[in-house]
Amino acid sequence: MGSDAVVNRSMNRSEWFMLLSLSVLWGGSFFFVGVLIKHLPPITIVFLRVGLGAVLLNGLVRALGMKLPDTFAVWRALFGMGLLNNAIPFCLIAWGQSHIASALAAILNATTPISTVIIAHFFTADEKVTAGRLLGAGIGFVGVIILVGPDSIAGLRSNLLAQLAVVAAAVCYALAGVYGRRFRQMGLDPILTATGQVTASAVLLFPVMMLVDRPWQLAMPGLPVWTAVVGMATLSTALGYVLYFRILATAGATNLLLVTLLIPVSAIIMGTVLLGEQLEPHQLFGFAAIAAGLAVIDGRLLTLIRRPAGAAALAAPRIRRRGP
Repeated sequence: MGSDAVVNRSMNRSEWFMLLSLSVLWGGSFFFVGVLIKHLPPITIVFLRVGLGAVLLNGLVRALGMKLPDTFAVWRALFGMGLLNNAIPFCLIAWGQSHIASALAAILNATTPISTVIIAHFFTADEKVTAGRLLGAGIGFVGVIILVGPDSIAGLRSNLLAQLAVVAAAVCYALAGVYGRRFRQMGLDPILTATGQVTASAVLLFPVMMLVDRPWQLAMPGLPVWTAVVGMATLSTALGYVLYFRILATAGATNLLLVTLLIPVSAIIMGTVLLGEQLEPHQLFGFAAIAAGLAVIDGRLLTLIRRPAGAAALAAPRIRRRGP
């Protein structure tokens, strides 16, 4: 499932900036889905997201004078990516959010980095599990629980199938992150990979939507619904997946899917800045725990801490034992 391309163990500033930007774009998708699920069935929401996203990205590719690949091997990989990264997890999350609170869905979605650390260990040569990565993912996950609010866990007592659906979506994201490493080896530009993936997803989902949701029988949505659809397709899908594949090509699956720890952070900050919501003390503790988890996974902070200790040990005078 992996590729031979070597990835960075620690992300540089540019990659961290892209990851933060992606967390903002994907954090908005939970808001959009929360609006749309009241008016449209789950599969229709997912198809509109990837379908309109595909139209936008194909238009961008043409405007840039680029061309999508035309080989069977590449499109087979793109359809596999579309299935793992869009069609299956989007439907699972959209259905899950129709039965559980968005806060609980965000917590369950934050299990993605832990799944990725484990899956990448078995299917890649250069993203092996380390104690630091596993510990950091665990700390970050606890931080998400603190951030969203421990009361959200109360929902674990009911709607078990909906919760399992969101966890299964997280596992799909982890598999997709590892599977998607191959596109760098194929020499595909991230824009082309993103365009091919959402195009393949739209093709896969169209017949499913027609059979299950029968959209011609639905009432015509109002302007707020269409605004949410356009926002989700443009920001969370088209722009989001260009960033996704750019980060994946250089930073690897484990680093990329740390974004799921940052999504709740972005959502709460957006609520504070844009909606005037009040930050609670437990959210500040959650921010700190997530930051600590990311620092442990990144590894450079631990290296800096160890380096002075190691230097002091080397500088210490050695005592030579003398015989009796």
